[in-house]
Amino acid sequence: MQYEVEQKFRTGDRTALEAELRRLGAVVGATSVQVDCYFRHPARDFAKTDEALRIRSVGDQHFVTYKGPKIDRETKTRQELELPLGSGEQTLAGFTQLLEALGFSRVREVRKTRRAFHVQWNGANVEGAVDNVDGLGEFIELEIVADANDVDSARKAILSLAEKLGLESPERRSYLEMLLEGG
Repeated sequence: MQYEVEQKFRTGDRTALEAELRRLGAVVGATSVQVDCYFRHPARDFAKTDEALRIRSVGDQHFVTYKGPKIDRETKTRQELELPLGSGEQTLAGFTQLLEALGFSRVREVRKTRRAFHVQWNGANVEGAVDNVDGLGEFIELEIVADANDVDSARKAILSLAEKLGLESPERRSYLEMLLEGG
């Protein structure tokens, strides 16, 4: 089982943050636009069960993602299953139609401009992103995908890197939760 070990923070000075990441050896990638369409389950309340189901579109590529409940109080560690759906508007429309036929309904879209990076830290490959989220502003996410046996070491690496970057006051809510709560 794969877990996503993540922390998210509001950013202050994006330029200084990216410079510090580069100083630490981070490889900063290209900027992309991601549109996440979240769905409501027909028989259970994902807000109460702390789960999420979304379709992410990045350009012409689409992915379906399930996120399970958070399993700790320091980070946003949770089971994550993500599968590629393929490319094209027909694929996106078809899978959306399938979910709606099964009783799922759309909740909201979250649109962000993302600049991804990765950095080796404390023996772990940390995937990260600096996000500008429509309606919310700028954030940085630090993430490690880990097997169940490696969750604790991944959590320690994330917390250590966040401290090194001077990041404070982690945001445990998802972008969707923040938008639904009014920011």
